[in-house]
Amino acid sequence: MRIAVVGATGMVGEVMLKVLAERNFPVTELIPVASEKSVGKEIEYNGKKFKVVGMQTAVDMKADIAVFSAGGDTSLEWAPKFAAAGTTVIDNSSAWRMDPTKKLIVPEINASTLTKEDKIIANPNCSTIQMVLTLAPLHKKYNIKRIIVSTYQSITGTGVKAVKQLENEYAGIKGDMAYKYPIHRNAIPHCDSFEENGYTKEEMKLVRETQKILGDNTIRVTATAVRVPVVGGHSEAVNVEFTNDFDVNEVREILHNTEGVVVQDNLDTFTYPMPLYAEGKNDVFVGRIRRDESQPNTLNMWIVADNLRKGAATNTIQIAEYLIAAKLV
Repeated sequence: MRIAVVGATGMVGEVMLKVLAERNFPVTELIPVASEKSVGKEIEYNGKKFKVVGMQTAVDMKADIAVFSAGGDTSLEWAPKFAAAGTTVIDNSSAWRMDPTKKLIVPEINASTLTKEDKIIANPNCSTIQMVLTLAPLHKKYNIKRIIVSTYQSITGTGVKAVKQLENEYAGIKGDMAYKYPIHRNAIPHCDSFEENGYTKEEMKLVRETQKILGDNTIRVTATAVRVPVVGGHSEAVNVEFTNDFDVNEVREILHNTEGVVVQDNLDTFTYPMPLYAEGKNDVFVGRIRRDESQPNTLNMWIVADNLRKGAATNTIQIAEYLIAAKLV
């Protein structure tokens, strides 16, 4: 497989390269791609050095698969050009997610809907992926009516500049700010830009993408997304109301048997998911599973995942693995 990694020098791009190597992805030729200012730089993959190329050069090289993590504008402009050259694009930005002609894929849930005709495939938002992976089997069993989610999101979701801001603030150094406010010893209820309804784009992604991935527009979702001074991953407090009642132990059993989900839920040993321990791992961790005693058929959960891994790079590479296994490329 000839694989192009678009945005190879960014935070998610670097993790994509790591995940490709860790999973022994069948790369016969690696094409690292970045903006003009990075062209000619060298990146390392599997102990070898590769030179970064520009976008048009990469299109002309006709890769089998291009994994994109270079922002929405780049994806809108370049993904169709790669696709026209016969390359299957898996895109990490928000550019194509809500396009009705494009599929929004979490492999464990809906990869089976993909066909050879799908030349641009959307990877969902990081906070959406970890939530829907946990909720999909429960929706199948109990039918979700409504979700209330509050997120506690890692600064790595913003990028390198945010990581630098936090490091500077720890050290008491003045420097470039990724956020309007200090993030050290703070929580900022503002992820992405605000929409006209008073919600942020991040919050509305949780609404729209959840409905699209689960294939059910009747599911009501409301979200509050908060940036916290954490590096290892995103955490979510999720309250789910079902049509049908459930047994909490059965819920644990269903989640325990769900591919990609790890149940960490033992109060006797103080075992519950935390971003400190999720960092660098490909799974989604769920715990604090308990009945909401304030109303019927309702469950509370705490869901944590490394937003650069399952929230981005790992999910993208898993889609690519599915394309190969299903002989779609």
